[in-house]
Amino acid sequence: MNAPSSPGARTDYRSVFISDTHLGTRGCRSDFLADFLRRTSCQHLFLVGDIIDGWRLRKSWYWDDSHDEVLRLILRQARAGTEVTYIPGNHDEMFRQWLPLGLEIAGIRLRREAVHLTAAGKRLLVIHGDEFDSVVRYAKFLALLGDWAYSVALTFNRYFNAIRRRLGYPYWSLSAWLKYQVKEAVKAIDRFESALAGEARRRGFDGVVCGHIHHAEMREVNGVLYINDGDWVESCTALVEHHDGRLELVDWAALNRLSFFAPRQAGLPQPA
Repeated sequence: MNAPSSPGARTDYRSVFISDTHLGTRGCRSDFLADFLRRTSCQHLFLVGDIIDGWRLRKSWYWDDSHDEVLRLILRQARAGTEVTYIPGNHDEMFRQWLPLGLEIAGIRLRREAVHLTAAGKRLLVIHGDEFDSVVRYAKFLALLGDWAYSVALTFNRYFNAIRRRLGYPYWSLSAWLKYQVKEAVKAIDRFESALAGEARRRGFDGVVCGHIHHAEMREVNGVLYINDGDWVESCTALVEHHDGRLELVDWAALNRLSFFAPRQAGLPQPA
């Protein structure tokens, strides 16, 4: 992983993949994401689902200046010539009804999935991945219940970490801890990864890039490269492709020492 760049520096990549930003929720670190988009440029930008959280916005409206800034920066990249591809996920499934039209809105292409050829010649399937989550596919009420439980965990996290901060302890993620502690959740992640890798292998791809489960990972699964680009709620990660075709997961918060305790703002967050 590269050393943190100075606040004014911009890094140019061949491709960038982000997902699960969940704009429209209080948990979204839109300020960190705006900082990332402001300080990077690329030829190809893939928005790999759950960018806007339609589930949450139907229940309550939350949208601040940093949310607006994220959209402005994406549109600015599209106007500057970046190929922007938006692949809707389950939380922004309202856009899926437009997929048969093959729309391009303000330079952003709307697609169910995408194929990306890296500079190193690897063919990657780019897909959100909820189609391979049996809970989302066959028991949506359980998915909605899980979404509610995740939101409760994030709310508890805010208060819990406020106390930890006063005591001088670092940020700690309850939801991530629960995910790793619950044996069935770990098994579900393994099944998800195997299913996505299996689909990519069946269709002749060298690898797959997905989101959905908020768990950044890059590893080989049965001879196929499986990459999950993570989320912008707790991990704040993106997948980037360098100009030589090298793929890297970037943890933006850790790389730039950004504090999850810092108040959200549209401008550059302060280092921890």
